[in-house]
Amino acid sequence: MSGQWTADDASRHLRRPTDRDDKYSRGVVGFRTGSAQYPGAAVLGVEAAWRTGVGMVRYLGPEFARALVLQRRPETVTVDGRVQAWVVGSGTPVEPDETDAATRAVREIFAGRAPVVVDAGALDHAVGAAAPCIVTPHDREHDRLRSRLGLDPADGDEREASALHTASALRGVVVLKGAHTIVATPSGWSTVVASGTPWLSTAGTGDVLAGVIGAVVAGALATGAGGQDRRVSSGELGELAATGVWLHGRAATVAAQARGATGGPITALDVAEALPAAVAEALARTP
Repeated sequence: MSGQWTADDASRHLRRPTDRDDKYSRGVVGFRTGSAQYPGAAVLGVEAAWRTGVGMVRYLGPEFARALVLQRRPETVTVDGRVQAWVVGSGTPVEPDETDAATRAVREIFAGRAPVVVDAGALDHAVGAAAPCIVTPHDREHDRLRSRLGLDPADGDEREASALHTASALRGVVVLKGAHTIVATPSGWSTVVASGTPWLSTAGTGDVLAGVIGAVVAGALATGAGGQDRRVSSGELGELAATGVWLHGRAATVAAQARGATGGPITALDVAEALPAAVAEALARTP
């Protein structure tokens, strides 16, 4: 256990762009998120990734969600191509149509080498995946994932131990969402992130979190347009996930405090729009 993840910890995993950077060297994150039922999940995740400071976002989801993404963020690229990280599952069905082309594309992502941030409807795909995975369940989803892994339901009083157990069985990073979010890796490392606010308990904030983590991972692994993207250990992936969680929580706190000294109601989009301030705060701690 490394203790509580702080702004200083987060700052070590963020990089201020230089004159030598281009959109590729700052990282490219790909999204297969959203559905006809939940198109807003795609908009929120893509918005969060852009606001975190990634160089490019590729969105490859359903047509209706794609139209909404482009309306909100016209700079988004909607053709396939190289990425350093994927975000999948936000706003997608828990039981997808196995004959659907989009489902087959998601399976290819899990069979690949790029890290995958796995949310909501795609959590089952993480079991047995070849790609390095960061799963982002809340407590109910965590129990479903544990069942899929053949494990007993989590002990609600021992969330950290349960998250570590799941990470070991999954061989991936677990981000167990809550008032105090636990990040656990298969090697037995864990940390607590408590940068958020109770106002964060509102629809869509999980979609924002997935986008933030995807952007942080892509930015950390990018090496430029011509180079080979470097590989990442599960330990580093855990620290990158914790950094994303810290930024998400801090952005929520900034957004809530903008409503008054004691905070006020916020929406998921408010959190996404406050991310640049959270990133700048962390970068200010870098020498």
